[in-house]
Amino acid sequence: MRRALLFVLAALSLSTQAIELKPFTASYTADWKQLPISGTAERSLKRLDDQRWQLSFEAAMLVASLTEESTFRLENNSFLPLTYRLNRSGLGKSKKVEQDFDWTEKQVIGNDRGESVRLPLNVGLQDKSTYQLELQFAVAAGQKSMSYQVVDGDEIETYDFRVLGSERVRTKAGLIDAIKVERVRDPTKSKRKTVLWFAKDWDYLLVRLHQAETDGKEYQIMLKDGSVDGKPVTGIPE
Repeated sequence: MRRALLFVLAALSLSTQAIELKPFTASYTADWKQLPISGTAERSLKRLDDQRWQLSFEAAMLVASLTEESTFRLENNSFLPLTYRLNRSGLGKSKKVEQDFDWTEKQVIGNDRGESVRLPLNVGLQDKSTYQLELQFAVAAGQKSMSYQVVDGDEIETYDFRVLGSERVRTKAGLIDAIKVERVRDPTKSKRKTVLWFAKDWDYLLVRLHQAETDGKEYQIMLKDGSVDGKPVTGIPE
């Protein structure tokens, strides 16, 4: 009941503020704590036409790679996913996911690692990429706790987040004033920890992400350079 209420309140809060999407690009350094090598990551948002946008993420290291791509449209301040594709290889965790969001038939059709997926579709349901963009706008709107319904494998999961406060992040683009957010998980069910930092002065662009896995592995991306609506991201004067 509590999660359902949070979800409704979050949707209502976003709907009262006009969402203005701005294209962005961001390059990151990517590091695994257990591996003596670094990689790179790229995240971007671009307009495809008058109705559709594309959100992309790519990460690559010597031993692993990941590509993630969503297309969606923005309608009445709601993010409506259209397609989602994920390919991951390396480190013994190869994975391929394809999802199509049919808003006429109100269903999600696809496959996850070769297994067919078919789920009911309603406004508010997000894929594993678009919820991140909705989170970005929720943080910009000043929300302190957020909850999203997300297609995760062959199920619809609830992703909860809370704002931890303001924090300055030192990046290669300079010192960035950011809002720190963590994923809220039931500690009796998962020991994973995910923390994200969004830049206050740059349309709440993701500037850092840190994730600790249950097996002790840690992964981090940190902003190297980027642009928002064509303007290069720069840090604050020190």
